[in-house]
Amino acid sequence: MFYNVVVNDWEETTYVPTTLGNVLLLVILAVLLACAVIFARRYAARQNPPSEEGVKKGGKLTAKQLAFCAMSIALGTVLSEIKIIDFPWGGSATLLSMFVICLPGYLFGLGAGLMTSIAYGVLQLLFNPYVLFPMQLVMDYILAFGALGLSGLFAGAKRGLLKGYLIGIFGRYVFTVLSGWIFFAEYAWEGWHPLPYSLVYNGIYIFAEGALTCTVILVPAVSSGLAAVKKMALS
Repeated sequence: MFYNVVVNDWEETTYVPTTLGNVLLLVILAVLLACAVIFARRYAARQNPPSEEGVKKGGKLTAKQLAFCAMSIALGTVLSEIKIIDFPWGGSATLLSMFVICLPGYLFGLGAGLMTSIAYGVLQLLFNPYVLFPMQLVMDYILAFGALGLSGLFAGAKRGLLKGYLIGIFGRYVFTVLSGWIFFAEYAWEGWHPLPYSLVYNGIYIFAEGALTCTVILVPAVSSGLAAVKKMALS
C-alpha cells in the first residue's frame, strides 16, 4: 500500500514509496515542521520574554520561525544536489547542505533543530529513496539526518554555531557508519573488514564537507552575519 518492491539496476531489492506512501511522507513532513515551529517559538520566548505587544504579534513570530525552518529544508535539499564528491555506492560531499540543516538548531535550540533535520531526512526519502531494509531507512534517513539537529545543543554557547555544526555532523557520521557496517558490509573493499571500511568510506565525504564548511564558518564576516540572523530570528 505504501511502498513497492523494486529490483534496481544492480539487482538489489529496494523499497520505493507509492503515491499513497509519498502522501504519507508529506503529512509526516508537515507535522514535523509544525513541531519545529512549536519548539522554536518556545525557545524564542525563553530568550526574549514577550511583552504585551509581542504576544499580540505572536502569529507573525510563528510565521517567521516557520519560514526559517522551511527555507533551511528547501535550501538544504537544493544544495544536496550540488556534489563536490559523489561516490558510486552512495554518499557525497555537497555544497554546505549539512550546514544549512544545522542552522535551525543554532537559531532555535535542540527541539526545533531535531524536528527540522528529521523533516529534511523525510524529504530526502521523497526525492532520493534508496532503501534496502526497513531499519536501514530509519538509520540513514531518520537518525543520520536527524542527528544534524544536535547543533541545537550549543545554541546558546560561545562559538555555538561551530560547536553545533561539529556535533551535528559527528552524529550523522556515527549513524552512517553503523548503517554501512550493518547493512552494506558486502560492499567493503577487498581485504577490508566492514567496520573500518565504513569508518573510512563515510568519513571521506562527511569530513571533507565538514572541513570546507568550518573554513566558511570561521570567516569573521560570515560568523557575525549569522549572529545577526539569529538575533533577527528571535526578535
